[in-house]
Amino acid sequence: MSNNKLHIHTYDENGNQLCCTPQEGKIYKDAGAKVLIEDSCCSITDKAYRSAKKSPSGSKKLSEDDEHTEDDGHDHSAQGKSTFQLFLPAIISFVILMVGLAMDYLIPQSWFKDWVRIGWYAAAYLPVGLPVLKEAFESIRKGDVFSEFFLMSIATIGAFAIGEYPEGVAVMLFYSVGEVFQTLAVQRAKGNIAELLDQRPDEVTILVDNRPQTVKAADVALESVIQLKPGEKLALDGILISDSASFNTSALTGESKPDTKQKNDAVLAGMINLNTVAQVKVNTLYSDSKLSKILELVQNATAQKAPTELFIRKFARIYTPIVVFLAVAICLAPYFFVDEYIFRDWLYRALIFLVISCPCALVISIPLGYFGGIGAASRNGILFKGSNFLDALAEVKNVVMDKTGTMTEGVFKVQTVNLKPQFDRELILKLVNVIENSSTHPVATAIHEHLGEPDHTVILDNVEEIAGHGLKGSYQGKELLVGNFKLMDKFNVQYDVNPNDIVETIIAVAYDEKFAGYLTIADSIKEDAADTVQKLHSLGVKVTMLSGDKSTVVKAVAEKLGITNAFGDLLPEDKVNKVKEIKARNETVAFVGDGVNDAPVVALSDVGIAMGGLGSDATIETADVVIQDDKPSKIPMAINIGKQTKKIVWQNIALAFGVKAVVLVLGAGGLATMWEAVFADVGVALLAILNAVRIQKMKF
Repeated sequence: MSNNKLHIHTYDENGNQLCCTPQEGKIYKDAGAKVLIEDSCCSITDKAYRSAKKSPSGSKKLSEDDEHTEDDGHDHSAQGKSTFQLFLPAIISFVILMVGLAMDYLIPQSWFKDWVRIGWYAAAYLPVGLPVLKEAFESIRKGDVFSEFFLMSIATIGAFAIGEYPEGVAVMLFYSVGEVFQTLAVQRAKGNIAELLDQRPDEVTILVDNRPQTVKAADVALESVIQLKPGEKLALDGILISDSASFNTSALTGESKPDTKQKNDAVLAGMINLNTVAQVKVNTLYSDSKLSKILELVQNATAQKAPTELFIRKFARIYTPIVVFLAVAICLAPYFFVDEYIFRDWLYRALIFLVISCPCALVISIPLGYFGGIGAASRNGILFKGSNFLDALAEVKNVVMDKTGTMTEGVFKVQTVNLKPQFDRELILKLVNVIENSSTHPVATAIHEHLGEPDHTVILDNVEEIAGHGLKGSYQGKELLVGNFKLMDKFNVQYDVNPNDIVETIIAVAYDEKFAGYLTIADSIKEDAADTVQKLHSLGVKVTMLSGDKSTVVKAVAEKLGITNAFGDLLPEDKVNKVKEIKARNETVAFVGDGVNDAPVVALSDVGIAMGGLGSDATIETADVVIQDDKPSKIPMAINIGKQTKKIVWQNIALAFGVKAVVLVLGAGGLATMWEAVFADVGVALLAILNAVRIQKMKF
């Protein structure tokens, strides 16, 4: 491993690995947001280095040598500062400045002049100026000359050079106060996300020979039994083996109301046991739990930048040096064009121009707006994998959704069993129950609940799942088919039933190449599904339902929900083709699904949305947005969060450019003083930041 731990600033066309600006880095450090920012900011080499140094428990515990060195332009190893610590330098500077102004104008002192006066204002300048000068030097050393720190440094030093000591101190003081407010805003915006990162207990209590034993969560093996006391948080996914228990699931879903689980129900890491001692059998390793995946999504969200944010970052890198050269031109060029050229006056105008030009309002408030949107979404159980998907979802014109598990509960119940009398009813049902044990589809669960525990003495051969059709196997040399009627057609099995005459979902059964009968299964619509469709329509979004279920069932559900475009009997490739048809009209598409068969179409859509509670891991991995509690009402909420975030970002862009453009012209013409420049820089930045944090208080 190389010993060179120099922090590398990188960003690409797709928004991956885009590093923070020097000013952002300092603010993130002061805000204590290092865990979140370092994954998006550091180079791939640094990431690999940190990954290699992770402790077994999964927490990042590096030695001093493993941390970024102090040479790093923005040392992420620092802890977040308290509000008083952040304001202390500004308070000291303000007090000294006020005393100096009093001795200048209110109670003039004969001794307060020349070097004494210069020294006094220098003392006022140093508490707020030294950190900025240091950051400017470090940025230049790293090759980033035209940073915000550089602009403020030359502007204030220039003010001292022409004898405007109070103004030089005031500009740096207001800049530093603005930076503190930016830091506090970042702390607030990161609050929900950072809170999520602390949801995993490091240790758990497991039962070994019926005796409790405390071990590291990362070391717990599959099938171990965790003993969870009231108030304790579950560290790994598992199955509840106690009769029942109530859990607070807010860390995963954003819902604070208790969720009561019964024996054999799935329980997830991050859930808090509420009342009785519960026992949970572990079925997922620590690193593979749903919560681990959530934390990974949230940490990586900062690496995916929205196009607007990418543009502003790149614009600032071009804009700032241009402004510096314009400031030099404002100072020197008039020498050749005016009759009475006074260097001090034109230098003052150039310094004002520099202060105004500082792009703080843009480079801080815009990412802050996106982080606010991601934080607001995570607080409501919606996880965005990047700020680019906030922008994409805001522009979505079509929402295409699956039916089962998305708009319906995904909890099926067997309604009827219709088998032909020439078949052994007991044998056929036993075989159906056994072959469905190979499937994770909700239909299989319904059959097990109706028929009971599968007979494990019955051995089926060559069992395989045929996507979009059903299951195939053999028993004692005779072929067994269990699935929809497309499966019967595929294997040329003749049947005397018209599937279109039956509204419920049908599970057809064939044995020994003969149609044996069918089972009907019904699902229930989610309580907020109809309201979801109505809200989507009010947002101007078209809704389409695609399902592998039979068309009659899909049409019936769609009619109840108010969806006009609904298609059933679709294979995974059919869903892909339907989405391609919509995209061919140059319309943006968000696809919402929960099954493994939905992964291809989720990947194809502009924004893939996965139902994270019942959803398969494959779909969650492929999706861009994850809804943790499976509520379809979160779909329009996610779109609304995207729209509000984008609106706030563009409001800030318009505010910053508008005010700066006006004051830049006034400054160049000698009509604006350093105080107007301070407003155009710090004032606009604060207004933009206040606007950005609004999203964290919004109700969606």
